[in-house]
Amino acid sequence: GLVLGVYSSEKDGGAAQFTSAGDAFDRLVSGKLRELLSLCGPPLKKGKTRIFHGLHQDFPSVVVVGLGKKNAGVNDQENWNEGKENIRAAVAVGCRQIQDLEIPCVEVDPCGDAQSAAEGAVLGLHEYNELKQKKKPIVTPQLHGSAESEAWQKGVIYAEGQNLARYLMEAPANYITPIKFAEHIEQKLRSFSNVKVHIRPESWITTEQMGAFLSVAKGSAEPPIFLEIHYLGAANTNDSPLVFVGKGVTFDSGGISLKPSSGMDAMRADMGGAATVCSAIVTAAALNLPLNIIGLAPLCENMPSGKANKPGDVVRAKNGKTIQVDNTDAEGRLLLADALCYAHNFNARAIVNAATLTGAMDVALGSAATGVFTNSSWLWTHLYEAGHLRDRVWRMPLFEHYTKQVTDCPLADVSNIGKYSRAGGACTAAAFLKEFVTASHWAHLDIAGVMSNKDEVPYLRKGMAGRPTRTLVEFAARLSQDSHN
Repeated sequence: GLVLGVYSSEKDGGAAQFTSAGDAFDRLVSGKLRELLSLCGPPLKKGKTRIFHGLHQDFPSVVVVGLGKKNAGVNDQENWNEGKENIRAAVAVGCRQIQDLEIPCVEVDPCGDAQSAAEGAVLGLHEYNELKQKKKPIVTPQLHGSAESEAWQKGVIYAEGQNLARYLMEAPANYITPIKFAEHIEQKLRSFSNVKVHIRPESWITTEQMGAFLSVAKGSAEPPIFLEIHYLGAANTNDSPLVFVGKGVTFDSGGISLKPSSGMDAMRADMGGAATVCSAIVTAAALNLPLNIIGLAPLCENMPSGKANKPGDVVRAKNGKTIQVDNTDAEGRLLLADALCYAHNFNARAIVNAATLTGAMDVALGSAATGVFTNSSWLWTHLYEAGHLRDRVWRMPLFEHYTKQVTDCPLADVSNIGKYSRAGGACTAAAFLKEFVTASHWAHLDIAGVMSNKDEVPYLRKGMAGRPTRTLVEFAARLSQDSHN
């Protein structure tokens, strides 16, 4: 199969404008493609397709997809590069149509940006069907032509990174337990000589005095794991690393503060923070990015049992601060508190944590963007620019106003929920985390709103989204360029 792009005409009713690959193919078939398109009615709108059969012996089926306007670029109002998003969405639609025709291989028009085209193809075709007997046919996308093969390959690597996060998040919680998560990531990194993976057991976590993390884990029969990854990509392995920290709750029942049963199955993806940061490191290694990255993922389940945290319990974090656990379903911040304390051991250039932390984040931004809370304008600028190219981010407030709501606590130094309960829930969660950070460049990404996809991102199928893995990779790539300059 072949997927070709076509731009909307600038004037209403004007002839559609092919990409250079589309033009070349049209010449190959003596203008038949243009002729058929004009006979098919009005010009193709963005994301819409037409299929033609029998035009050329090498490509029995050709899908033409609408790319929108040719001059679409950065849209400041939308906070992203509209041209790149249009290409991703159009290519994904085209590739899925080839898959529906059960054609095993598809060549894809680079559409002027082979990296975006590759991302659209590889993200658009991904589907978790490991456990089904009846599976969709596997389709292998490849670049049409050879002009942009390096950019295409880069896009494939970016997309495969996000697909790894999607795979981990979508898999049932009895398949991705803390130890199985860690082993899966270790296996993905085995072939890289400049990566070390440490799978730390419960005894190590106890020695490190991570009392907040252990308090969440103790309710489950599954033992906790602290996953630590060292990627040494910089020329000088002693260069200060970028430290990624990800919340790794492989199933979140809410604990004693039990969640409603409706939709609880989606809480298999409550390790989305760990999935995205670990997948970003796998991707950085595949791209051979010239910087050092350390990944930290506290992994456990949050379950109700006779051993579980009880509302009102007080636990002690690694830095000595005591925490009143007023709601056992605000458990992610307990894991992160200890992991963030530990992250300070590495003289980091920046610490970035990701977590499906609060339902309040989903209420605030929905699935439009990842919420970012940061104490560093430098860090925010880098994340914002990376999001422009990949997956949007939006800055949220880290005001003292919210800190007072978690530190005004009857029994301990901090409470794990704000004293006004639901008000500003994403902001009080970020304020809580800030109590465990002394680094001057730290960002917290609340990814609860972007955890899953219904139909909002057209190049992702319904299911767990693996967002914003590509933004984390882009951010790391920009940081590595910074070091070189």
